[in-house]
Amino acid sequence: MRPPRALSPLDRPALERLALRYVERFATTRGKLAGYLARKVRERGWADALPADPAEVAERMAALGYVDDRGFADQKGAALARRGYGVRRVADSLRAAGVAADDAAAALEQARTDAWDSALRLARRRRIGPFATQATQDPKVRERHLAALLRAGHDMATARRIVSAPPGKIPSPE
Repeated sequence: MRPPRALSPLDRPALERLALRYVERFATTRGKLAGYLARKVRERGWADALPADPAEVAERMAALGYVDDRGFADQKGAALARRGYGVRRVADSLRAAGVAADDAAAALEQARTDAWDSALRLARRRRIGPFATQATQDPKVRERHLAALLRAGHDMATARRIVSAPPGKIPSPE
């Protein structure tokens, strides 16, 4: 078996090529792209006279339309809501992806609007509350169900209403 080939240090054109390759393969944000490029510079080194600026490359990709933080936020928020996640979890995910607050605002507002439906979607998938096969009187099981809804980013009031609903009786959102 041959030893792995040593990669040459990056320069400006190589950094641009890496950025283009990344954005063609993945939906991303400026923050995630800049982090990826900075990691590559750390791993491979830098051979150019001017210092590396991954954030500037990420901004240029955004200016060219290859990176769209607002579109990413909308898609990610909708995908998480379809899976049953609440507003807090959507906000955490967008923050971790490096989406600025103004770009995330529309996605978070949509998550707030769809919060009840998302909570019911998760309850249906996990067979909690109105989607359970039988009424749960065991406090440990109810606590586990409540914890699952809270970990998914739903607020305590919503989680309690769903967990306390008897099987077959879907509560109204209020």
